[in-house]
Amino acid sequence: MLINITIFFLGLSLVFYVLFGGADFGAGVLELISGKKDRQTIAHAIGPVWEANHVWLILVVVILFMGFPKIYSTISLHLHIPLLIMLVGIIFRGTAFTFMNYDAIKDQSNQVYNAIFKISSVVTPIVLGMLVGAVMLGNMSPEADTFYQAFMAPWLNLFSFSVGLFCLVLFTFLAAVYLIGETTDSEQRNAYIQSAKQLNGAAVITGALVFVAAGFNGLPLFDIFLNSPVALTAAAVATLMLPLLWMSLRGAKVVWSRILAAGQVVLILLAWFWIQYPVVINMEGSEAALTFYNTAAPSATLFQLVIALIVGSCIILPFLYFLMKTFKGKQFRSNTSPN
Repeated sequence: MLINITIFFLGLSLVFYVLFGGADFGAGVLELISGKKDRQTIAHAIGPVWEANHVWLILVVVILFMGFPKIYSTISLHLHIPLLIMLVGIIFRGTAFTFMNYDAIKDQSNQVYNAIFKISSVVTPIVLGMLVGAVMLGNMSPEADTFYQAFMAPWLNLFSFSVGLFCLVLFTFLAAVYLIGETTDSEQRNAYIQSAKQLNGAAVITGALVFVAAGFNGLPLFDIFLNSPVALTAAAVATLMLPLLWMSLRGAKVVWSRILAAGQVVLILLAWFWIQYPVVINMEGSEAALTFYNTAAPSATLFQLVIALIVGSCIILPFLYFLMKTFKGKQFRSNTSPN
């Protein structure tokens, strides 16, 4: 029971991080192809709430560290290089955003901050996706006798990169949909709608590439998917939502567009969770696969963790709602088309 509750909070934290933190990264990617007016809109959209998005990533780390220490240590050991790149990207991105938008002195250094922000916004989601791909592939062995086999091969492969590319496109798609409701300028709004449509199609293509790349790296992902009724159902529902999403985008229905876009992403995550569960990492060599159940912390530790998560949720969620309502509520209502 305690393990299942802990897994629930872990999954929920990942979902929230993708829906909010992922869109945050995606907004930075959109800056690469945007004009000055768009940059101001993006900065205004993510400025008040961007730091709060990392709460969910911190929760993921804490839950793994306390609840499933063997999984945490394995990922930290074999994937420490992409983890370091991702953390540096998050820090550089946040720092660059702050100086870029709130520095009292506006000079040529602002261009440097802007470049760092854009590069970090692209690199960090790709590396995050590569981490996910590495965990799915499970190409980690405690018996590896070379640096490359132990610390590079698990994540430096075609499958992991394809997952990273998929994450980048998915996050940018979310950002485009969310930004539709952040502006009253009809030209800007139409541009975001068009970007959302194009990125939605790109997400379908890059998602298909993930299955192709899995075959190249020896992961029978397609067979695993076909043998999972829940994953198939999630994929079918997400597919059926596509025409509804496109109709909502065409009519600039802000609320429904956001709900449908977020729903598609949640269904993708659900399919991933289900085909992984309960195995987290299929270890190579003689070591058994790492599951939530054979790596769980003692019951006393899980009990304390669950209590902390429940109490923390009662504090974090109301304040997060208050934060969003304070900075986004009035603007969202004024920019929302009648539904």
